[in-house]
Amino acid sequence: MDNLRLAICKEAVNQLPPVQYNGGIQVIDTIDKARVALRELTRARMVGFDTETRPSFRKGHLHKVALMQLATDDYCFLFRLNKLGVFDLLKDFLQNPDVTKIGLSVHDDFQVLGRSGEIAPEGFVELQSFVKQYAIADTSLQKIYAIVFGECISKSQRLTNWEAEELTPQQQRYAAIDAWACLRLYRHLSEGNFDPSDSQYILPDPPAEQQEVANSEQK
Repeated sequence: MDNLRLAICKEAVNQLPPVQYNGGIQVIDTIDKARVALRELTRARMVGFDTETRPSFRKGHLHKVALMQLATDDYCFLFRLNKLGVFDLLKDFLQNPDVTKIGLSVHDDFQVLGRSGEIAPEGFVELQSFVKQYAIADTSLQKIYAIVFGECISKSQRLTNWEAEELTPQQQRYAAIDAWACLRLYRHLSEGNFDPSDSQYILPDPPAEQQEVANSEQK
């Protein structure tokens, strides 16, 4: 599998059927709701993780993280950090090494979260690094999910206002899917349910002369 590489183009992703998510979604906008949600998430022991930040269309102007999504296999909790901030109970959860949290570009998420206070995250799995052992060369969640499950995650809500007074049903579903998808990918791959050699997205071998150049550069 050393020379095997899997990748998919944007056009191919867009031709795939949309992802199916039938789990529950709960918006967390009070500390009382958060306390109940975090208790359930801690019992799950393994959760998907993602964040959303209001897009900035002005150079040099950055927003804090507005939403944090934490998902179990069948439920996703949407923590409205623009209303709650990074409160102590949530910080404790993010720093709990006994709960595995699976996310993508986690380092970038915590760089932005750092604007809301210092956090020392523990128990995180970086999906971009994890999928490399399955020969997946792509690094976006949308493409990784497409390669593994043959479904398309819509990104139509990505640049919407995550600090709006109320999140639309479309925003809620989009946010839930991103966190849930990270968990589903990790479970599926780690349980041995994906064989890269059977994938239809195997990249062809480069021409012999290109391979010789690549080999010489590695020496």
